[in-house]
Amino acid sequence: MAVPIKIENIVKSFGTVKALSGVSADICPGELFFLLGPSGCGKTTLLRHIAGFYTPDSGAIYIDGQDVTAVPPHKRDTGMVFQSYALWPHMTIAENVAFGLKMRNVPKDEIRRRVNEALCTVKMEDKADRKPNQLSGGQQQRVALARALVVKPRCLLLDEPLSNLDAKLRLEMRMEIRRICKDAGLTAVYVTHDQKEALSIADRLAIMRSGVIEQTGTPLEVFRHPVNSFAASFIGETNFLAPSFFGQAYTPPNGTKMLSVRPETIRMFRVGADDIEIRGVLHGTVYLGETAQHMFDAAGADGAAASLKIMQLNPEILARDESRPAAAYISPSDIVALHE
Repeated sequence: MAVPIKIENIVKSFGTVKALSGVSADICPGELFFLLGPSGCGKTTLLRHIAGFYTPDSGAIYIDGQDVTAVPPHKRDTGMVFQSYALWPHMTIAENVAFGLKMRNVPKDEIRRRVNEALCTVKMEDKADRKPNQLSGGQQQRVALARALVVKPRCLLLDEPLSNLDAKLRLEMRMEIRRICKDAGLTAVYVTHDQKEALSIADRLAIMRSGVIEQTGTPLEVFRHPVNSFAASFIGETNFLAPSFFGQAYTPPNGTKMLSVRPETIRMFRVGADDIEIRGVLHGTVYLGETAQHMFDAAGADGAAASLKIMQLNPEILARDESRPAAAYISPSDIVALHE
């Protein structure tokens, strides 16, 4: 049964390094919640606190309303999936999956039933008698998921589970992990540094930096409405502009320090009557087939020069080695005002 997880003001230091600085978050039952951020931001440290591998200097963690801050890992009823798979090489796939049940003294008949059920869930039932070294990386990751699922955990914790896979397998496994979590009705906390991974399968995500959570929201909320320049630049790409760049064509809210405009929202043609036109010089195109990345040099209404990146879908203009005058158009609804 899906359970809520509550993280309450967690503080953790390792020597003189403060890894977490008062982190709080509420994770809803059945939610696929991502911890996203650059290396060293504290996301894995926070996950290990939920798992029970670390004890916080202060703060508390609740799973299904129970304070588990001081509860050891094996008594928290969580399932952990590691980056390295951590499969026993001398055991068969079935034996690897059964290991946690044997440690819990589950009857043999029930072990067989639950192992088969878990392997069917990850579509690996026909590989039960093989050894890990006979499987591909993607298959080993499925087995690691089955091993975590078979103990029927209250929540599933995943630490960079796809980072060792090639690009094609990562794409395949993204939706498989979401399907498995949703079919099992699990609350899952997933650590990654891969923005596309988070955007494609998360219900909600938290962007972390230097031991704090900068922003929490759905993928759409975080991408479309970043709260500061770090969130705007870490998730996708953006152009930063002075609040005065558009002049009277766009009036930012009071307190705006900077404007953010995503490259894919800038068009080479007018769509809406309220689109803001910018004149400049198009150059430096990188042609990628289905898209083209243009550099666009323009002068703002405030007289300041700006070099904008434009992402064009199904491009018809290719100015790879030339410069040409052009117009670009931006909808006011695609301009995000940042107060930081």
